[in-house]
Amino acid sequence: MIGVPVLSIAGSDPSGGAGIQADLKTISACGGYGMSVLTALTAQNTRGVSAVFVPPTEFLAQQLDAVLTDVPPAAIKIGMLGSATVIDTVREALFALEAAGVRPLVVLDPVMVATSGDRLLDADAEAALHRLMAHVDLVTPNAPELGVLAAGAEPTCTADLVTQARALAHRHHVWVLAKGGHLVDGLTAGGTVTDVLLSPQGDVQAVDHPFVETTNTHGTGCSLSSALATFAARGADWPAATRLAVDYLAHALAHADELGIGSGHGPVHHLAGLWDGEGVPSLGLASGWWAQLAARARASDATTVVRALASGSVEPELFQLYLGQDLAYLQDYAEHLDAASNAAADRGDVDGAAFWAASATVCREEEPELHTRLGAEVPEPDAVTRAYADHLASASAAGYPVLVAALLPCFSLYAEVGARLAPDLADDAAAEVRDWVTTYADPGFAAVAAEAMARLDELAEDADPATRERMRRAMAQSLEREIAFFDR
Repeated sequence: MIGVPVLSIAGSDPSGGAGIQADLKTISACGGYGMSVLTALTAQNTRGVSAVFVPPTEFLAQQLDAVLTDVPPAAIKIGMLGSATVIDTVREALFALEAAGVRPLVVLDPVMVATSGDRLLDADAEAALHRLMAHVDLVTPNAPELGVLAAGAEPTCTADLVTQARALAHRHHVWVLAKGGHLVDGLTAGGTVTDVLLSPQGDVQAVDHPFVETTNTHGTGCSLSSALATFAARGADWPAATRLAVDYLAHALAHADELGIGSGHGPVHHLAGLWDGEGVPSLGLASGWWAQLAARARASDATTVVRALASGSVEPELFQLYLGQDLAYLQDYAEHLDAASNAAADRGDVDGAAFWAASATVCREEEPELHTRLGAEVPEPDAVTRAYADHLASASAAGYPVLVAALLPCFSLYAEVGARLAPDLADDAAAEVRDWVTTYADPGFAAVAAEAMARLDELAEDADPATRERMRRAMAQSLEREIAFFDR
Protein backbone atom coordinates (compact mmCIF):
# COMPACT_ATOMS: atom_id res chain seq x y z
CA MET A 1 0.00 0.00 0.00
CA ILE A 2 1.45 3.37 -1.00
CA GLY A 3 1.81 6.09 1.64
CA VAL A 4 2.04 3.97 4.79
CA PRO A 5 3.69 5.88 7.67
CA VAL A 6 7.28 4.90 8.41
CA LEU A 7 9.23 6.38 11.33
CA SER A 8 12.99 6.95 11.33
CA ILE A 9 14.71 7.26 14.69
CA ALA A 10 18.20 8.54 13.87
CA GLY A 11 20.63 11.45 13.82
CA SER A 12 20.63 14.29 11.34
CA ASP A 13 22.98 15.12 8.48
CA PRO A 14 22.70 18.78 7.44
CA SER A 15 24.35 17.99 4.08
CA GLY A 16 21.42 15.68 3.30
CA GLY A 17 23.25 12.50 2.38
CA ALA A 18 22.81 10.34 5.47
CA GLY A 19 20.81 10.10 8.67
CA ILE A 20 17.29 11.43 8.95
CA GLN A 21 17.55 13.39 5.72
CA ALA A 22 18.54 10.30 3.71
CA ASP A 23 15.90 8.24 5.48
CA LEU A 24 13.07 10.60 4.59
CA LYS A 25 14.11 10.72 0.93
CA THR A 26 14.37 6.94 0.80
CA ILE A 27 11.04 6.36 2.51
CA SER A 28 9.32 8.67 0.03
CA ALA A 29 11.07 7.10 -2.97
CA CYS A 30 10.03 3.62 -1.81
CA GLY A 31 6.37 4.52 -1.32
CA GLY A 32 6.07 5.45 2.36
CA TYR A 33 5.15 8.55 4.34
CA GLY A 34 8.28 9.52 6.29
CA MET A 35 8.34 10.70 9.90
CA SER A 36 11.38 11.37 12.08
CA VAL A 37 12.56 11.45 15.66
CA LEU A 38 16.02 12.97 16.15
CA THR A 39 18.53 11.28 18.43
CA ALA A 40 21.44 13.61 17.64
CA LEU A 41 22.35 16.71 15.65
CA THR A 42 25.58 16.60 13.71
CA ALA A 43 27.79 19.15 12.01
CA GLN A 44 28.86 17.20 8.96
CA ASN A 45 29.23 17.29 5.21
CA THR A 46 30.55 14.99 2.50
CA ARG A 47 34.07 15.32 4.00
CA GLY A 48 33.17 14.12 7.49
CA VAL A 49 31.66 14.87 10.91
CA SER A 50 33.07 17.79 12.91
CA ALA A 51 30.67 17.93 15.87
CA VAL A 52 27.76 16.06 17.48
CA PHE A 53 25.10 17.43 19.84
CA VAL A 54 22.84 14.96 21.67
CA PRO A 55 19.60 16.50 22.96
CA PRO A 56 18.41 15.51 26.43
CA THR A 57 16.85 12.03 26.49
CA GLU A 58 13.72 13.59 28.02
CA PHE A 59 13.24 15.46 24.74
CA LEU A 60 13.83 12.24 22.78
CA ALA A 61 11.07 10.58 24.82
CA GLN A 62 8.76 13.54 24.13
CA GLN A 63 9.39 13.26 20.39
CA LEU A 64 8.62 9.54 20.45
CA ASP A 65 5.45 10.06 22.45
CA ALA A 66 4.24 12.85 20.16
CA VAL A 67 4.59 10.76 17.01
CA LEU A 68 3.56 7.36 18.32
CA THR A 69 0.36 8.59 19.99
CA ASP A 70 -0.87 10.42 16.89
CA VAL A 71 0.47 8.66 13.77
CA PRO A 72 1.18 4.99 14.54
CA PRO A 73 3.85 3.86 12.07
CA ALA A 74 3.62 0.64 10.08
CA ALA A 75 7.38 0.25 10.49
CA ILE A 76 10.25 1.88 12.37
CA LYS A 77 13.84 2.25 11.20
CA ILE A 78 16.42 2.85 13.93
CA GLY A 79 19.79 4.34 13.08
CA MET A 80 22.34 6.36 15.08
CA LEU A 81 21.71 6.13 18.83
CA GLY A 82 25.09 6.85 20.40
CA SER A 83 24.76 6.06 24.09
CA ALA A 84 23.26 3.53 26.47
CA THR A 85 20.81 6.16 27.78
CA VAL A 86 19.53 6.96 24.28
CA ILE A 87 19.28 3.26 23.38
CA ASP A 88 17.35 2.43 26.54
CA THR A 89 14.94 5.33 25.93
CA VAL A 90 14.11 3.91 22.49
CA ARG A 91 13.86 0.39 23.92
CA GLU A 92 11.39 1.54 26.55
CA ALA A 93 9.19 3.10 23.86
CA LEU A 94 9.21 -0.15 21.87
CA PHE A 95 8.49 -2.17 25.00
CA ALA A 96 5.45 0.03 25.71
CA LEU A 97 4.17 -0.61 22.19
CA GLU A 98 4.65 -4.35 22.68
CA ALA A 99 2.80 -4.26 25.99
CA ALA A 100 -0.11 -2.55 24.21
CA GLY A 101 0.05 -5.12 21.40
CA VAL A 102 0.76 -2.49 18.74
CA ARG A 103 4.50 -2.63 18.06
CA PRO A 104 5.15 -2.23 14.33
CA LEU A 105 7.92 -3.89 12.36
CA VAL A 106 11.37 -2.62 13.43
CA VAL A 107 14.60 -2.49 11.40
CA LEU A 108 17.82 -1.67 13.27
CA ASP A 109 20.86 -0.28 11.49
CA PRO A 110 23.53 -0.71 14.20
CA VAL A 111 25.76 2.33 13.74
CA MET A 112 28.72 1.03 15.74
CA VAL A 113 31.95 1.36 13.76
CA ALA A 114 33.28 4.46 11.98
CA THR A 115 34.75 4.33 8.47
CA SER A 116 38.15 4.65 10.13
CA GLY A 117 37.47 1.44 12.03
CA ASP A 118 37.02 3.18 15.40
CA ARG A 119 34.26 1.92 17.72
CA LEU A 120 31.47 4.50 18.08
CA LEU A 121 29.79 2.94 21.11
CA ASP A 122 31.27 2.25 24.53
CA ALA A 123 30.81 -1.06 26.33
CA ASP A 124 27.62 0.08 28.13
CA ALA A 125 26.07 1.22 24.85
CA GLU A 126 26.97 -2.04 23.11
CA ALA A 127 25.32 -3.97 25.94
CA ALA A 128 22.25 -1.74 25.65
CA LEU A 129 22.13 -2.41 21.90
CA HIS A 130 21.92 -6.14 22.57
CA ARG A 131 19.03 -5.48 24.96
CA LEU A 132 17.32 -3.43 22.24
CA MET A 133 17.45 -6.39 19.84
CA ALA A 134 14.79 -8.17 21.87
CA HIS A 135 12.36 -5.63 20.39
CA VAL A 136 13.66 -5.64 16.80
CA ASP A 137 12.65 -7.74 13.77
CA LEU A 138 15.66 -7.28 11.48
CA VAL A 139 19.17 -5.91 11.94
CA THR A 140 21.48 -4.74 9.12
CA PRO A 141 25.16 -4.88 10.21
CA ASN A 142 28.07 -4.41 7.83
CA ALA A 143 31.06 -6.70 8.28
CA PRO A 144 32.84 -4.67 11.02
CA GLU A 145 29.58 -4.22 12.96
CA LEU A 146 28.74 -7.90 12.64
CA GLY A 147 32.12 -8.81 14.08
CA VAL A 148 31.42 -6.63 17.13
CA LEU A 149 27.87 -7.90 17.61
CA ALA A 150 28.92 -11.53 17.27
CA ALA A 151 31.95 -10.97 19.56
CA GLY A 152 34.30 -12.28 16.91
CA ALA A 153 36.84 -11.14 14.37
CA GLU A 154 35.68 -8.98 11.49
CA PRO A 155 34.37 -11.25 8.69
CA THR A 156 36.66 -11.47 5.69
CA CYS A 157 34.52 -13.62 3.36
CA THR A 158 30.90 -14.54 2.72
CA ALA A 159 31.24 -17.75 4.73
CA ASP A 160 32.25 -15.65 7.76
CA LEU A 161 29.23 -13.42 7.22
CA VAL A 162 26.94 -16.44 7.27
CA THR A 163 28.51 -17.97 10.38
CA GLN A 164 28.40 -14.80 12.45
CA ALA A 165 24.98 -13.70 11.17
CA ARG A 166 23.55 -17.12 12.06
CA ALA A 167 24.91 -16.80 15.59
CA LEU A 168 23.42 -13.31 15.97
CA ALA A 169 20.07 -14.41 14.53
CA HIS A 170 19.93 -17.34 16.94
CA ARG A 171 20.96 -15.27 19.96
CA HIS A 172 18.31 -12.60 19.51
CA HIS A 173 15.76 -14.46 17.35
CA VAL A 174 15.93 -11.75 14.70
CA TRP A 175 16.42 -11.62 10.95
CA VAL A 176 19.94 -10.50 10.04
CA LEU A 177 20.94 -8.88 6.76
CA ALA A 178 24.73 -9.05 6.82
CA LYS A 179 26.11 -6.66 4.21
CA GLY A 180 29.04 -7.68 2.06
CA GLY A 181 30.11 -4.22 0.93
CA HIS A 182 33.32 -4.33 2.98
CA LEU A 183 34.41 -7.53 1.22
CA VAL A 184 34.82 -6.05 -2.25
CA ASP A 185 38.58 -5.49 -2.48
CA GLY A 186 39.63 -6.04 -6.07
CA LEU A 187 36.13 -5.86 -7.51
CA THR A 188 35.55 -3.67 -10.55
CA ALA A 189 32.36 -2.37 -12.15
CA GLY A 190 30.21 -5.28 -13.23
CA GLY A 191 31.39 -7.52 -10.40
CA THR A 192 29.01 -8.96 -7.85
CA VAL A 193 28.58 -8.07 -4.19
CA THR A 194 26.92 -10.66 -1.97
CA ASP A 195 24.87 -9.82 1.10
CA VAL A 196 23.37 -12.64 3.17
CA LEU A 197 19.93 -12.74 4.78
CA LEU A 198 19.52 -15.07 7.77
CA SER A 199 16.17 -15.96 9.30
CA PRO A 200 15.81 -16.38 13.09
CA GLN A 201 15.96 -20.14 12.43
CA GLY A 202 19.28 -19.75 10.58
CA ASP A 203 18.03 -20.26 7.03
CA VAL A 204 20.27 -18.35 4.63
CA GLN A 205 19.63 -16.57 1.35
CA ALA A 206 22.31 -14.90 -0.74
CA VAL A 207 21.32 -11.50 -2.08
CA ASP A 208 23.57 -10.55 -4.99
CA HIS A 209 23.80 -7.11 -6.57
CA PRO A 210 26.20 -5.42 -8.99
CA PHE A 211 29.28 -3.64 -7.70
CA VAL A 212 29.10 0.05 -8.61
CA GLU A 213 32.44 1.82 -8.95
CA THR A 214 31.83 5.20 -7.30
CA THR A 215 33.13 7.23 -4.38
CA ASN A 216 29.64 8.63 -3.78
CA THR A 217 28.52 6.15 -1.13
CA HIS A 218 27.60 8.49 1.72
CA GLY A 219 24.52 7.21 3.55
CA THR A 220 24.23 3.75 1.99
CA GLY A 221 23.54 2.02 5.31
CA CYS A 222 20.89 4.55 6.30
CA SER A 223 19.22 4.28 2.91
CA LEU A 224 19.17 0.48 2.78
CA SER A 225 17.62 0.08 6.22
CA SER A 226 15.01 2.76 5.50
CA ALA A 227 14.09 1.07 2.23
CA LEU A 228 13.77 -2.26 4.03
CA ALA A 229 11.44 -0.77 6.64
CA THR A 230 9.33 0.90 3.97
CA PHE A 231 8.89 -2.17 1.77
CA ALA A 232 8.06 -4.25 4.83
CA ALA A 233 5.53 -1.63 5.92
CA ARG A 234 3.92 -1.88 2.49
CA GLY A 235 3.42 -5.62 2.98
CA ALA A 236 6.49 -7.44 1.64
CA ASP A 237 7.94 -10.25 3.74
CA TRP A 238 11.59 -9.92 4.77
CA PRO A 239 13.11 -11.80 1.81
CA ALA A 240 11.03 -9.81 -0.67
CA ALA A 241 11.64 -6.52 1.15
CA THR A 242 15.37 -7.23 1.15
CA ARG A 243 15.47 -7.87 -2.59
CA LEU A 244 13.47 -4.70 -3.26
CA ALA A 245 15.63 -2.61 -0.91
CA VAL A 246 18.90 -3.90 -2.35
CA ASP A 247 17.68 -3.22 -5.88
CA TYR A 248 16.60 0.29 -4.86
CA LEU A 249 20.01 1.07 -3.36
CA ALA A 250 21.86 -0.42 -6.33
CA HIS A 251 19.91 1.93 -8.62
CA ALA A 252 20.60 4.89 -6.33
CA LEU A 253 24.32 4.05 -6.35
CA ALA A 254 24.40 3.59 -10.11
CA HIS A 255 23.11 7.16 -10.53
CA ALA A 256 25.05 8.73 -7.63
CA ASP A 257 27.68 10.37 -9.83
CA GLU A 258 24.97 12.32 -11.66
CA LEU A 259 24.37 14.49 -8.59
CA GLY A 260 27.83 15.97 -8.09
CA ILE A 261 27.12 16.97 -4.49
CA GLY A 262 30.00 18.07 -2.24
CA SER A 263 33.75 17.75 -2.53
CA GLY A 264 34.12 14.51 -0.52
CA HIS A 265 32.21 11.25 -0.56
CA GLY A 266 28.89 12.39 -2.01
CA PRO A 267 25.46 10.87 -1.42
CA VAL A 268 23.68 8.22 -3.42
CA HIS A 269 20.89 9.43 -5.69
CA HIS A 270 17.90 8.62 -3.49
CA LEU A 271 15.35 9.99 -5.94
CA ALA A 272 16.83 8.71 -9.22
CA GLY A 273 13.84 6.51 -9.97
CA LEU A 274 11.33 9.27 -9.31
CA TRP A 275 13.26 11.88 -11.29
CA ASP A 276 13.56 9.47 -14.20
CA GLY A 277 9.81 8.94 -14.19
CA GLU A 278 9.97 5.29 -13.10
CA GLY A 279 7.75 5.93 -10.09
CA VAL A 280 7.56 4.07 -6.80
CA PRO A 281 8.77 0.44 -6.99
CA SER A 282 6.04 -2.17 -7.16
CA LEU A 283 6.15 -4.83 -4.46
CA GLY A 284 5.30 -7.66 -6.83
CA LEU A 285 3.69 -9.65 -4.00
CA ALA A 286 1.77 -11.97 -6.31
CA SER A 287 4.84 -12.43 -8.48
CA GLY A 288 6.62 -13.53 -5.34
CA TRP A 289 3.91 -16.07 -4.54
CA TRP A 290 4.18 -17.48 -8.04
CA ALA A 291 7.97 -17.65 -7.72
CA GLN A 292 7.56 -19.66 -4.53
CA LEU A 293 5.37 -22.09 -6.50
CA ALA A 294 7.95 -22.47 -9.28
CA ALA A 295 9.00 -25.98 -8.31
CA ARG A 296 5.39 -27.10 -8.16
CA ALA A 297 4.64 -25.45 -11.51
CA ARG A 298 7.50 -27.40 -13.08
CA ALA A 299 5.74 -30.58 -11.94
CA SER A 300 3.43 -30.03 -14.90
CA ASP A 301 6.32 -31.26 -17.09
CA ALA A 302 5.74 -34.77 -15.68
CA THR A 303 2.04 -34.90 -16.58
CA THR A 304 0.81 -37.14 -19.37
CA VAL A 305 -0.24 -34.32 -21.71
CA VAL A 306 2.91 -32.21 -21.35
CA ARG A 307 5.17 -35.26 -21.66
CA ALA A 308 3.37 -36.20 -24.86
CA LEU A 309 3.69 -32.66 -26.23
CA ALA A 310 7.40 -32.67 -25.40
CA SER A 311 7.82 -35.93 -27.34
CA GLY A 312 6.31 -34.34 -30.44
CA SER A 313 3.53 -36.89 -30.76
CA VAL A 314 0.32 -37.25 -28.76
CA GLU A 315 -1.97 -40.27 -28.81
CA PRO A 316 -5.22 -39.12 -30.46
CA GLU A 317 -7.42 -40.47 -27.67
CA LEU A 318 -5.42 -38.64 -24.96
CA PHE A 319 -5.29 -35.38 -26.92
CA GLN A 320 -9.00 -35.41 -27.73
CA LEU A 321 -9.83 -36.06 -24.07
CA TYR A 322 -7.65 -33.15 -22.96
CA LEU A 323 -8.79 -30.75 -25.69
CA GLY A 324 -12.48 -31.57 -25.19
CA GLN A 325 -12.34 -31.01 -21.44
CA ASP A 326 -10.37 -27.83 -22.06
CA LEU A 327 -13.15 -26.59 -24.32
CA ALA A 328 -15.68 -27.28 -21.57
CA TYR A 329 -13.46 -25.52 -19.07
CA LEU A 330 -12.94 -22.47 -21.29
CA GLN A 331 -16.68 -21.80 -21.33
CA ASP A 332 -16.75 -21.60 -17.54
CA TYR A 333 -13.43 -19.73 -17.39
CA ALA A 334 -14.77 -17.06 -19.77
CA GLU A 335 -17.73 -16.45 -17.45
CA HIS A 336 -15.37 -15.83 -14.54
CA LEU A 337 -13.27 -13.50 -16.68
CA ASP A 338 -16.51 -11.59 -17.38
CA ALA A 339 -17.11 -11.46 -13.62
CA ALA A 340 -13.61 -10.04 -13.13
CA SER A 341 -14.30 -7.45 -15.82
CA ASN A 342 -17.53 -6.39 -14.12
CA ALA A 343 -15.83 -6.21 -10.72
CA ALA A 344 -13.05 -4.03 -12.16
CA ALA A 345 -15.63 -1.74 -13.74
CA ASP A 346 -17.43 -1.44 -10.39
CA ARG A 347 -14.13 -0.24 -8.91
CA GLY A 348 -13.73 2.36 -11.65
CA ASP A 349 -10.81 0.43 -13.17
CA VAL A 350 -11.55 0.98 -16.85
CA ASP A 351 -8.30 -0.57 -18.10
CA GLY A 352 -8.75 -3.64 -15.90
CA ALA A 353 -12.33 -4.11 -17.06
CA ALA A 354 -11.19 -3.95 -20.67
CA PHE A 355 -8.34 -6.41 -20.08
CA TRP A 356 -10.51 -9.08 -18.48
CA ALA A 357 -13.25 -8.58 -21.06
CA ALA A 358 -10.75 -9.01 -23.89
CA SER A 359 -9.43 -12.16 -22.23
CA ALA A 360 -12.96 -13.54 -22.02
CA THR A 361 -13.41 -12.90 -25.74
CA VAL A 362 -10.21 -14.83 -26.48
CA CYS A 363 -11.55 -17.75 -24.41
CA ARG A 364 -14.82 -17.77 -26.32
CA GLU A 365 -13.62 -17.07 -29.83
CA GLU A 366 -9.87 -17.51 -30.43
CA GLU A 367 -8.75 -20.41 -28.24
CA PRO A 368 -11.70 -22.65 -29.24
CA GLU A 369 -10.60 -22.23 -32.88
CA LEU A 370 -7.40 -24.11 -32.01
CA HIS A 371 -9.33 -26.85 -30.26
CA THR A 372 -11.94 -27.33 -32.96
CA ARG A 373 -9.27 -27.19 -35.67
CA LEU A 374 -7.64 -30.10 -33.88
CA GLY A 375 -10.95 -32.00 -33.87
CA ALA A 376 -12.18 -31.43 -30.33
CA GLU A 377 -15.85 -31.27 -29.35
CA VAL A 378 -17.37 -30.06 -26.10
CA PRO A 379 -18.12 -33.06 -23.85
CA GLU A 380 -19.78 -33.30 -20.47
CA PRO A 381 -17.31 -31.92 -17.91
CA ASP A 382 -15.51 -34.69 -16.06
CA ALA A 383 -14.59 -34.70 -12.36
CA VAL A 384 -11.36 -32.74 -12.89
CA THR A 385 -13.08 -30.03 -14.92
CA ARG A 386 -15.98 -29.78 -12.48
CA ALA A 387 -13.60 -29.49 -9.52
CA TYR A 388 -11.78 -26.61 -11.24
CA ALA A 389 -15.11 -24.89 -12.00
CA ASP A 390 -16.18 -25.26 -8.35
CA HIS A 391 -12.88 -23.76 -7.21
CA LEU A 392 -13.30 -20.72 -9.49
CA ALA A 393 -16.86 -20.26 -8.21
CA SER A 394 -15.62 -20.27 -4.61
CA ALA A 395 -12.89 -17.77 -5.48
CA SER A 396 -15.41 -15.52 -7.21
CA ALA A 397 -17.61 -15.56 -4.11
CA ALA A 398 -14.59 -14.47 -2.03
CA GLY A 399 -14.25 -11.22 -3.98
CA TYR A 400 -12.45 -9.67 -6.93
CA PRO A 401 -8.81 -9.96 -5.70
CA VAL A 402 -9.24 -13.63 -4.80
CA LEU A 403 -10.94 -14.35 -8.13
CA VAL A 404 -8.07 -12.76 -10.08
CA ALA A 405 -5.58 -14.83 -8.07
CA ALA A 406 -7.50 -17.97 -8.99
CA LEU A 407 -7.59 -16.97 -12.68
CA LEU A 408 -3.85 -16.25 -12.88
CA PRO A 409 -2.35 -19.77 -13.18
CA CYS A 410 -4.25 -20.47 -16.38
CA PHE A 411 -2.34 -17.55 -17.90
CA SER A 412 1.07 -18.05 -16.32
CA LEU A 413 1.39 -21.83 -16.42
CA TYR A 414 0.36 -22.12 -20.07
CA ALA A 415 2.82 -19.37 -21.02
CA GLU A 416 5.61 -21.10 -19.09
CA VAL A 417 4.87 -24.57 -20.51
CA GLY A 418 4.74 -23.14 -24.04
CA ALA A 419 8.03 -21.29 -23.53
CA ARG A 420 9.76 -24.43 -22.21
CA LEU A 421 8.50 -26.69 -25.01
CA ALA A 422 9.12 -24.37 -27.97
CA PRO A 423 12.96 -24.44 -28.09
CA ASP A 424 13.04 -28.26 -28.20
CA LEU A 425 10.15 -28.71 -30.62
CA ALA A 426 11.35 -31.29 -33.14
CA ASP A 427 11.19 -30.55 -36.85
CA ASP A 428 9.08 -33.66 -37.33
CA ALA A 429 6.67 -32.89 -34.47
CA ALA A 430 3.04 -33.67 -35.25
CA ALA A 431 1.02 -30.77 -36.66
CA GLU A 432 -1.35 -30.72 -33.69
CA VAL A 433 1.60 -30.55 -31.27
CA ARG A 434 3.16 -27.72 -33.25
CA ASP A 435 -0.15 -25.81 -33.27
CA TRP A 436 -0.56 -26.13 -29.50
CA VAL A 437 3.04 -25.22 -28.63
CA THR A 438 3.29 -22.24 -30.96
CA THR A 439 -0.03 -20.88 -29.67
CA TYR A 440 1.08 -20.81 -26.03
CA ALA A 441 4.73 -19.96 -26.73
CA ASP A 442 3.66 -16.87 -28.66
CA PRO A 443 5.20 -13.65 -27.26
CA GLY A 444 1.77 -12.04 -27.42
CA PHE A 445 0.37 -14.66 -25.04
CA ALA A 446 3.36 -14.19 -22.74
CA ALA A 447 2.67 -10.44 -22.69
CA VAL A 448 -0.95 -11.05 -21.73
CA ALA A 449 0.14 -13.39 -18.93
CA ALA A 450 2.59 -10.75 -17.68
CA GLU A 451 -0.15 -8.12 -17.66
CA ALA A 452 -2.44 -10.43 -15.70
CA MET A 453 0.34 -10.87 -13.12
CA ALA A 454 0.96 -7.12 -12.93
CA ARG A 455 -2.72 -6.50 -12.26
CA LEU A 456 -2.69 -9.15 -9.54
CA ASP A 457 0.40 -7.55 -8.01
CA GLU A 458 -1.49 -4.25 -7.75
CA LEU A 459 -4.49 -5.93 -6.11
CA ALA A 460 -2.24 -7.78 -3.65
CA GLU A 461 -0.47 -4.58 -2.62
CA ASP A 462 -3.76 -2.87 -1.78
CA ALA A 463 -5.25 -5.90 0.02
CA ASP A 464 -5.30 -6.45 3.77
CA PRO A 465 -3.29 -9.38 5.18
CA ALA A 466 -6.29 -11.72 5.44
CA THR A 467 -7.26 -11.09 1.81
CA ARG A 468 -3.67 -11.58 0.68
CA GLU A 469 -3.62 -14.98 2.34
CA ARG A 470 -6.86 -15.96 0.60
CA MET A 471 -5.36 -14.77 -2.69
CA ARG A 472 -2.19 -16.76 -2.16
CA ARG A 473 -4.15 -19.92 -1.35
CA ALA A 474 -6.46 -19.44 -4.33
CA MET A 475 -3.44 -19.14 -6.66
CA ALA A 476 -1.83 -22.28 -5.23
CA GLN A 477 -5.09 -24.26 -5.48
CA SER A 478 -5.61 -23.19 -9.10
CA LEU A 479 -2.10 -24.37 -9.91
CA GLU A 480 -2.97 -27.79 -8.50
CA ARG A 481 -6.12 -27.84 -10.67
CA GLU A 482 -4.03 -26.96 -13.72
CA ILE A 483 -1.58 -29.77 -13.03
CA ALA A 484 -4.45 -32.23 -12.62
CA PHE A 485 -5.92 -30.96 -15.89
CA PHE A 486 -2.70 -31.85 -17.74
CA ASP A 487 -2.47 -35.27 -16.14
CA ARG A 488 -5.12 -37.21 -18.07
